[in-house]
Amino acid sequence: MKEYNKDKQNRLWLNYQLRTFGFAFNGLHKFFWSETKASIHTIAALLAVITGLVLKISLFQWGLITLVIGLVFISELINSSIEKLVDMISPEKNQQAGLIKDMAAGAVLFASLIAIITGLLVFVPASIDWLHRQ
Repeated sequence: MKEYNKDKQNRLWLNYQLRTFGFAFNGLHKFFWSETKASIHTIAALLAVITGLVLKISLFQWGLITLVIGLVFISELINSSIEKLVDMISPEKNQQAGLIKDMAAGAVLFASLIAIITGLLVFVPASIDWLHRQ
């Protein structure tokens, strides 16, 4: 009997975990299909990946590019969530709500600037090397 209860608990736990992953994937799906800025970030990320492939950047450089792409997407996901939450809580124009949204957008801008600087640090020297190999 104890074994049956343990089995049932494990199945319930696994079902719960799978459902939470489903919620997360649903959030990503909504983000990529409804947020305009997600499309812009996706295009920028694809350009970075294609550039990295063409220039044959090192594994370390791929790590840097992957980290900053992730940083931008994570910051945009959080920003979009904050904007939706603020709009729900304060549908009327409110100075505090506007400040909260501006600060969240500032985080995305900061992450994007870090990504651009990292991209320049990786791709400019790699481009020069690539040109010398041609």
